[in-house]
Amino acid sequence: MEAIEKKLREEAKKLLEEKKVDVIVGYEAGTLPLTAAPAFVTDPSDTTKLVWNALCVQNLAKYVHDVVSQHRNAQKRVKPENRTKKVVGVVGRGCTTRSIILHLQERQYTREEIVVLGVPCRGYVDKKKLSVLLEGQEIVHGALDGERLKVTTAAGDRIVAVADVLADNCLICRFNNPVISDLMAGEPAPAMRSDEEYDAVKAFESRPSEERWAYFEKEMAKCIRCYACRQACPSCYCPECFAEQSRPRWVGIGEDASDTQVFQIMRIFHMAGRCVDCGSCVAVCPMGVDLRTFLKKLDKDAYELFGSRVGASLDDPPVLSTYREHECEDFIYNP
Repeated sequence: MEAIEKKLREEAKKLLEEKKVDVIVGYEAGTLPLTAAPAFVTDPSDTTKLVWNALCVQNLAKYVHDVVSQHRNAQKRVKPENRTKKVVGVVGRGCTTRSIILHLQERQYTREEIVVLGVPCRGYVDKKKLSVLLEGQEIVHGALDGERLKVTTAAGDRIVAVADVLADNCLICRFNNPVISDLMAGEPAPAMRSDEEYDAVKAFESRPSEERWAYFEKEMAKCIRCYACRQACPSCYCPECFAEQSRPRWVGIGEDASDTQVFQIMRIFHMAGRCVDCGSCVAVCPMGVDLRTFLKKLDKDAYELFGSRVGASLDDPPVLSTYREHECEDFIYNP
């Protein structure tokens, strides 16, 4: 990882110095132990703070979209002849680049407005798994040492293997290397257990419908509608979310369980053919709601019914953005 980090910093510095990008969106060490946070670097000398390791969780495509959109909105107040284009450099692993491809296909920005610094990914640490392993003890100090985490809690020192606390979505990731990149820092990462990608969904599908609905109700009962999942999701970028609309009002603002269920159902279905299984929504959820089971089900259906994988190729449009004359439609009548 050190070699990748060094190469990443060198390329980022070069891009800024040569003014090929206006900002680099990457990761830096977080303020809490064993964390990394999104970083927005505009000064070449600040590229030394960029990091790349198993603590980098967030899907940075979210921030690329935000930076470009905010700049475009600001430019509307500028005379046409004085308007500028902002070019964003982004550290992109597999899921990040898949989201970027989706953005490009949905015409959120152009290929000329981004430069992708590709990085190989071996997965990131699931903080909830780590907390369970540490029996809920607060981490006082921590350091990443190769494939191990050195952790200090009130109960003492622990050594934890990174492989034991990788996020579930990372374990079965099919795209742990960038799908598109302009520069590549490091050699491709070895494949994950992608042959098990849909095993959990198949197990869930095999349950009776009553059990599946009971599980959905149980999980959604945890939701406090903080909207953290929406805010972290790289595919949630509507100027006005349906959850905030009042004419018509889709969901109430109270604590009614049905409103929470409606919000989550609508958001999940908005992800049909758009979720890249980056795990950002699950990572930020303070209540530990299992969103992946339902999102992965839609991913499985899109692949099995239409042969579509989100962001797998710029030439393969999102499943809801295309139509084929002789497409199988049995699922409409026999769901």
